[in-house]
Amino acid sequence: MPELPEVETVRRGLQAQVVGRRITRVEVGRERTVRRTSRQAVIDGLTGATIVCVNRRGKYLLCPLDTGEELMMHLRMSGRLLVAAAGTPRPAHTHVVMHLAGEPAQELWFVDPRTFGEVVVFDPVNVAVELPELAKMGVDPIADGLSRAQFAGLLRSRSRQIKALLLDQHVIAGIGNIYCDESLHLAGVRWDRPSDVVTPREITRLHAAIMSVLGEAIEAGGSTLADTQYVGVDGEAGWFQLHHRVYDRAGQRCLTCGKADIVKVAVAGRGTHFCPRCQK
Repeated sequence: MPELPEVETVRRGLQAQVVGRRITRVEVGRERTVRRTSRQAVIDGLTGATIVCVNRRGKYLLCPLDTGEELMMHLRMSGRLLVAAAGTPRPAHTHVVMHLAGEPAQELWFVDPRTFGEVVVFDPVNVAVELPELAKMGVDPIADGLSRAQFAGLLRSRSRQIKALLLDQHVIAGIGNIYCDESLHLAGVRWDRPSDVVTPREITRLHAAIMSVLGEAIEAGGSTLADTQYVGVDGEAGWFQLHHRVYDRAGQRCLTCGKADIVKVAVAGRGTHFCPRCQK
């Protein structure tokens, strides 16, 4: 699933290419993509509307419209957002197409082979009712900023395995499996440490690691793995995967200590990657 750096890369691409453009026509294919409301609700909500800006909260893309409504898009497991010249052959599983006014004539495609992703038009005043999970999101480290003091408070006020807490979108929005493993490794903190016993020094290291890893991944355009669909709006893959130190490296020698092999364990159905020497 695309995580914060990938979604932020998509946000930046959309911000550069679709802001200020009117949506002249909308095509909706697979109804599952617009299941939150309906095909007609999305068509009616977008047709004639102009995209004012492109925001992000966690893994959600949020586009205020000049109508007062808002467009939400979530990529989930395999979603992609692509901007292409009008008339370009569309890839399979293109479920929503927004025709954009202006020159050059372009289309915004929502492509999603597994159809877990969503496109929704909603009233932001009623977000707690229409998109309750969005209303309950925790702090976004990049969009909101996350101070060391805030981070310490989030850890100290809970007694949970540190990885489970970092992945809880109600606590911190946007961090997923890749960047959680990478941040914990960089900080030298094991994934199963209780959050309320992590030392002040470890809190400082982990806070710095999260901000550093997320920032570097954004600048690299995110991570495009062999088993994922993620690309930016221009179709270009990210390259932060070339800098992964633990994720997807099970059985390989740790790049940090050079003395132990990376271990992968299954935790609550997720793969967790760590170095048993660096993260004691």
